[in-house]
Amino acid sequence: MILLVSIIILGLVFDYINGFHDAANSISTIVTTKVLTPFQAVIWAAFFNFLAFFISKYIIGEFGIANTVSKTVYEQYITLPIILAGIIGAIMWNLFTWWKGIPSSSSHTLIGGFAGSAIMANGFNAIHGAIILKIAAFIFLAPFIGMVIAFAISLLVLYGCRHVSHLRAEVWFKHLQLFSSALFSIGHGLNDSQKVMGVIAAAMIAAHPLHIGLGIKTIDDIPDWVAFACFTSISIGTMSGGWRIVKTMGTKITKVTPFEGVVAETAGAITLYITEILKIPVSTTHTIAGSIMGVGATKRLTAVRWGVTKDLMVSWVLTIPVSALLGAGIYLLISLFL
Repeated sequence: MILLVSIIILGLVFDYINGFHDAANSISTIVTTKVLTPFQAVIWAAFFNFLAFFISKYIIGEFGIANTVSKTVYEQYITLPIILAGIIGAIMWNLFTWWKGIPSSSSHTLIGGFAGSAIMANGFNAIHGAIILKIAAFIFLAPFIGMVIAFAISLLVLYGCRHVSHLRAEVWFKHLQLFSSALFSIGHGLNDSQKVMGVIAAAMIAAHPLHIGLGIKTIDDIPDWVAFACFTSISIGTMSGGWRIVKTMGTKITKVTPFEGVVAETAGAITLYITEILKIPVSTTHTIAGSIMGVGATKRLTAVRWGVTKDLMVSWVLTIPVSALLGAGIYLLISLFL
């Protein structure tokens, strides 16, 4: 029971730190363009994150991404120490990348830590290779899809507004950015809130045979309080420390105006909805970064600071293996005491 409670608490701590990274991305453009103040943007994003819970539960009818994450490791190999080690390893990498101002993927950090500790405990046969490869592929596919969609939307909007004065267009896009930010926040809630839910569900399922799993036999049994706790932790994390990442996403990749903000958020939201349908956990960091690159490239290729994007991609590629090594190392230490 102590281990299970520790996993739930650390899972919510991870969600709080996730707010430093991914939740900040849902408000980076709308804050950078000064459409909303940081506090207003946080409240706006948090509201639509909560709305995403009801969409998942009552409209979609399932938590598909949470289910995918919970199956990263085969059920027969999942134990509470494995999950505990994975979460601790993920927290360590997230804190390091936040300290460096690197918008890494909290999604892949969590999956890498979970897989790494399972491999240390039982070898590579413990992990579901097909699921991990699919998730890893979207490290590149998610930003690419976001970039292509943003590029296409930019061209369509620029053509449609070619006879509109710059001043009038600026006013339109400032109003539209409230709508596009809401769309992206819903996509963020649909995707990110389910990742820790999946890990907590896996812990409860693993604890069920020990008669301490709170009656949770499958992902469908996960209680609503888990989802609400995850949403709340992400929102508090955004208010507490996400501004380093906001600066990177909102100013360092390309100059963001309300036009760029609307296009990037809309393209990012569409990408997240696609991955929700496919039940693939992706990084909102990767998605919005790719969308910002796509809209910046429509002005001219040099408008995008490709040196910054190269550094981002290096961190994206390193996230899963480094997190896996951390998870494996933490599990080795934990196994000495348990």
